[in-house]
Amino acid sequence: MTASGDTEFNQPGAPPTEGDEPTWATPDYTMGFGEEMMETFRRNTAEASAAYLLPYLRPGLRVLDFGCGPGTISVGLARAVAPGELHGVDMEASQIDLARSVALAGGLDNATFHVADVTDMPFEDGYFDVAHCHSVLMHIPDTAAVLAEVNRVLKPGGIIGCREMICESCFTYPDYGVIGRAWEMFEDLVAADDGHPQMGKQLKRHLEDAGFTHVQTSATFDDYATPRDVAFISEVVDKWFLAPEVTEAAIKYGAATEALCNQIRAAYNRWRVDSSAWCGLAFGEAVAGKP
Repeated sequence: MTASGDTEFNQPGAPPTEGDEPTWATPDYTMGFGEEMMETFRRNTAEASAAYLLPYLRPGLRVLDFGCGPGTISVGLARAVAPGELHGVDMEASQIDLARSVALAGGLDNATFHVADVTDMPFEDGYFDVAHCHSVLMHIPDTAAVLAEVNRVLKPGGIIGCREMICESCFTYPDYGVIGRAWEMFEDLVAADDGHPQMGKQLKRHLEDAGFTHVQTSATFDDYATPRDVAFISEVVDKWFLAPEVTEAAIKYGAATEALCNQIRAAYNRWRVDSSAWCGLAFGEAVAGKP
């Protein structure tokens, strides 16, 4: 399966314009944009988080990174297709500002970023050779609407690549009999925001339902086992997952109790100094073609 064969690229249409403050069809982002979450985003790179897609890229292609966040994956995709184009789209203006800064710092002049809703993107039909997303579909209630819009902006013969979490396959070891409940609490929070915590293993079905073909699947883990990794995960748990605004929401939704949150906190305090501490985030990956 190739991205576009020897097809001549379409000429770019008029650049997207940004008008008044929009009303998004997509919801607020469950994870938020606190510093701890931003550090997790910065750890995502094309080499680490889109390795399954990189073999499909080559110079001259036009790539869409929908739900691009701060652009740390986008810039790697842009390098892979230079002098082709990379367009990143995200609903959060602060993330687009960061993405533009990342591209500027990397000396990339082929990466452009837009504030837009991924269910209504400002591109003409058949504009892109490749579309990519990472941990995006799991947070958007209407999967079909997103994939229909991606299908629209992809040219025939184009490809889509997605990498999404499989929350029930993530692990923290040792568990101390309670940390597994933290993963269940996270799944419930995503689901309470009308998200899809197991999207990574549902990708093939969603892509086929959206009209994509020749779906190729794989699964990988993001591995956190070094002392630095363990300290990082502990910081995310302490400063984000167990922050008052998150625990209060979890209790409100019935995903947790105050007693459970206190038990999880105590377990992670024990985990952070355990020499056998290890955490794995599970992801499903899929590449598919547009007929």
